[in-house]
Amino acid sequence: MTTAKLFLHGVPDSPAIWRPLLGALDLADTPVAVPALPGFTGPLPAGFSATKEAYADWAVGEAEALFAAHGPIDIVGHDWGALIAQRVAMLRPDLLRSWAISNAVIDPDYRGHRLARIWNTPVIGEISMALSKPAKLAEGLAAQGMPADIAAEEAAQWANRDKRRAILKLYRSAKGLSFEHDWARDIAQLPANGTLVWGAGDPYVELSVAQRFAANTGTPLAVIEGAGHWAIAERPAEVAAALRDFWSRL
Repeated sequence: MTTAKLFLHGVPDSPAIWRPLLGALDLADTPVAVPALPGFTGPLPAGFSATKEAYADWAVGEAEALFAAHGPIDIVGHDWGALIAQRVAMLRPDLLRSWAISNAVIDPDYRGHRLARIWNTPVIGEISMALSKPAKLAEGLAAQGMPADIAAEEAAQWANRDKRRAILKLYRSAKGLSFEHDWARDIAQLPANGTLVWGAGDPYVELSVAQRFAANTGTPLAVIEGAGHWAIAERPAEVAAALRDFWSRL
């Protein structure tokens, strides 16, 4: 039976970001789940704290549901979805056949990008959110390589106040993007069947971060040239080829 796949998006995205890659992968005969992070495409669920631990627990639940129906799964994450996917792999390796992540990694030495530091700062983060308008966001995302139609769709969701609140809570639960004192301590718990796929020109999480992680852990790294942070949508054929090659060797 074809291995089920779970795709987890990041910030400020939604499941729409996966469309180009899913098209390139042609998973018509494969069970696939592409959920939205809670609060990102609708209201925050009652009682959901929107911390990194809450999102990790939610993702474990998504993985458990797929596992119950189809057996061990392949989990794929991008940006915050990559960090959450790695955390799922640390906590519940029994649910997975493999993990693959793109353009974010749990690394003890990474200290976050400028925007993460802004969002991590009370008051300043709220002001930044209030000043960030959908049209400008769409323009900025497209300028960084995201397909224009997806950039417009993602930006339109920015009007969702719960989404902006969730992002602030998420980044603050990680002190911007610092994992040195918690999740990074469990890197040794990651199962061996993992891979990194990286847009070479990422301005948020530089290629050197991925190279350091790959060297320290022995995790294979596929570099996507001519792509930035959103390589999964900017160069979907190349990312799909890297994933197919990885899955074919399991």
